[in-house]
Amino acid sequence: EGRLRDGTHLGSDVEAEGFKDQGNAFYVKKDYSEAFNYYTKAIDACPKNASYYGNRAATLMMLCRFREALVDSQRAVRLDDCFMKGHLREGKCHLSLGNAMAASRCFQKVLELEPSNSQAQQEHKNATAVLEYERMAELDFEKRDFRKVVYSMDKALGLASTCHRFKILKAECLALLGRYLEAQSVASDILRMDSTNGDALYVRGLCLYYEDCIDKAVQFFVQALRMAPDHEKSRLACRNAKALKAKKEEGNKVFKNSNFEAAYRLYSEALAIDPNNIKTNAKLYCNRGTVGAKLNKPDQAIEDCTSAIKLDDTYIKAYLRRAQCYMDIEQYEEAVRDYEKVYQTEKTKEHKHLLKTAQLELKKSKRKDYYKVLGVGKNATEDEIKKAYRKRALMHHPDRHSAATPEVQKEEEKKFKEMGEAFTVLSDPKKKTRYDCGHDLEDDSNNMGALFASPVWSSNGGFVPIGNVVASDVW
Repeated sequence: EGRLRDGTHLGSDVEAEGFKDQGNAFYVKKDYSEAFNYYTKAIDACPKNASYYGNRAATLMMLCRFREALVDSQRAVRLDDCFMKGHLREGKCHLSLGNAMAASRCFQKVLELEPSNSQAQQEHKNATAVLEYERMAELDFEKRDFRKVVYSMDKALGLASTCHRFKILKAECLALLGRYLEAQSVASDILRMDSTNGDALYVRGLCLYYEDCIDKAVQFFVQALRMAPDHEKSRLACRNAKALKAKKEEGNKVFKNSNFEAAYRLYSEALAIDPNNIKTNAKLYCNRGTVGAKLNKPDQAIEDCTSAIKLDDTYIKAYLRRAQCYMDIEQYEEAVRDYEKVYQTEKTKEHKHLLKTAQLELKKSKRKDYYKVLGVGKNATEDEIKKAYRKRALMHHPDRHSAATPEVQKEEEKKFKEMGEAFTVLSDPKKKTRYDCGHDLEDDSNNMGALFASPVWSSNGGFVPIGNVVASDVW
């Protein structure tokens, strides 16, 4: 039995060729698993043949087992440095796995052996493109332009389809953009192939952290650190998550104890921990807005609620809090707008009642404010209303301004009439109730009759002289 120069037996060489031919037949039929088995038999029979490793590498590439294919390609070119297909396949494996620099060197080697090789020329261009996408993504990540990073990684993955590094960077940016389901999907795909991947565990934790599931997030960060003790992003995220939870809970505790100044400070400190945590920060802004309202700082409360809504425009609690603040400062149009948004989202009886109340207050605000005309609060007693009316009647009575210019006389007469109108309504319990409930009084047929029966009007519609306006005329 003869031996070849590489030490293999002639018989085994023939047998290996037979296995290779069978592998080729299965490869043509696209039965790559069987082709892999026969190429492996050929390698076992003749382990020094570069083409067998090259063929098995091609089969592994078709099975998307690029790491194994890379090992076979490297073995092939070590056995035969002029094996162009071996260098080309090694380059393709490197590129698919995201190592564009190594891929570029492999394609350059092919072009040295055969400068006109069109496949190597194209693959070299692809490797250069991936390097450029990586460079752009790195710059955009530093600028926090996460949408552009996702775009670059999508382009890179089109040429390097199995690169976990690109997938993780894309998933992290999706999480930072609030696209949690997409980010989790990418991370889960990686974890199905490699359950110990620290980067993928970090991204899963990041999604949970940004969805305000802090306890679960911490579990993933801890697991990531267990798999990769030097994973700095997981360490930082874990620290932030714990600090954020502790500060928020401390703020809630002092709020419940009515220590509003301390609550405001703690919520502010919590907001400074991580500006990227949109969902938790929206809650913190709303909480701080509630504190602002308790501290009788409605403008500050409105500003915080607006910040919460900017972060999460579906946050019903923030709309409700802001609407109440608008009601408190009598900005009824803004209150109606917020309550309409709430009612469109959640059509409950409570929300409908709040909207109707705001709409009523808006309607009332567009009429003359009789309370303001008399200079009293809306909860003024009958006695307070009478006193205020008498005081203002004396102040604006036309006799007091008889020596004034015609313009001033006209203005004072107008104010005097408004006071009579206001007193007519607010001194009559029925009319006052209708007015307070927002009913129109313009159509009240008794309105003008009652007005002219006011103590400062004469029976013919003229003014009672100022000297005759005394306490008995008013109450």
